[in-house]
Amino acid sequence: MSGRAPGTFGGVKSSPPPVDKEVDYANYFCTYSFLYHQKDMLSDRVRMDAYYNSIFENKHHFAGKTVLDVGTGSGILAIWSAQAGARKVYAVEATSMADHARALVKANGLEDIVEVIQGSVEDISLPEKVDVIISEWMGYFLLRESMFDSVISARDRWLKPTGVMYPSHARMWLAPIKSTLSERKKNDLDGAMADWDNFSDEIKSYYGVDMSVLTKPFALEQEKHYIQTAVWNDLNPLQVIGTPTLVKEMDCLTATVSEIEEVRSNVTSVINGHTTLCGFGGWFDVQFRGRKEDPAQQDIELTTAPSERHCTHWGQQVFIMSNPINVEEGDNLNLGLVMSRSKENHRLMEVELSCEIKEASGNPKEAFKKMYFIE
Repeated sequence: MSGRAPGTFGGVKSSPPPVDKEVDYANYFCTYSFLYHQKDMLSDRVRMDAYYNSIFENKHHFAGKTVLDVGTGSGILAIWSAQAGARKVYAVEATSMADHARALVKANGLEDIVEVIQGSVEDISLPEKVDVIISEWMGYFLLRESMFDSVISARDRWLKPTGVMYPSHARMWLAPIKSTLSERKKNDLDGAMADWDNFSDEIKSYYGVDMSVLTKPFALEQEKHYIQTAVWNDLNPLQVIGTPTLVKEMDCLTATVSEIEEVRSNVTSVINGHTTLCGFGGWFDVQFRGRKEDPAQQDIELTTAPSERHCTHWGQQVFIMSNPINVEEGDNLNLGLVMSRSKENHRLMEVELSCEIKEASGNPKEAFKKMYFIE
């Protein structure tokens, strides 16, 4: 809601450069130090219900146990863990929101159980190992923000060999969609270029400077903004025009940073009717299932899939096509996805999507590849 994708030199992966903590705080953590941002997340009923139910319907994982809450924010998950019977809860928060969390913990009479620790979870020390690590670490399309790195660090340092992760599993999904966003964004791009042309003409007319040499770089800049940058959206399920495809699945108990620094997947989706392919929607879900040796008594799932009634603050990430394609029922889409971290900011994502469309008969129809950015 962290590390940069490794580069290569001479065919050998090089280690990513260290992240400047002050820059990272300014770019990322400081946002979470405001109550208005916490309020947005606390107002997400799908999010809240999933975590609440996962804790209180699986009290056996918490009663008498030690818990580490990574990125506690307002402290809500730490408070619930204590209310479910935890013996001790360590609530770690990197920002000054820790002060508000302490106040909330005290106001709810739990200061003897919940200890709020301000600092990076990579840097803090605990007096003991824990039975449970709980965290709401998910970003757009699951991995934006790279917060799961911090959860992995906490798990490897502080989780007991018999401990459980909340959530325990996570999945990423991709599906073809129809959307008016494609046309709207294309119109916005055309409008921006028309405005540039007028601007360029005026600069030359009034001030005698020919700006045309900058037209191409301006066009590339605007195309990245309007077309290549993924769009947050609440998709209606009817906008999904083909089978959703699973592009990544992981067990939070065993997942590694290298596994999520770059995600590669090749999948197939089948179009379900005569329609127009306007782009792709990406979303995620997480499960609270405990572990094989110590399963949940009640499995809980949090999904951000398109829904008419149960929308989340995560929504879906929409990768639009500037030139939509007509497709038919039974058309097969062979999709390739490569998602890696931005070289400029390891918490943002770059997504390369390729698509080969074949008719139900197997005859090739269209093929394209495009780069997108989740910012």
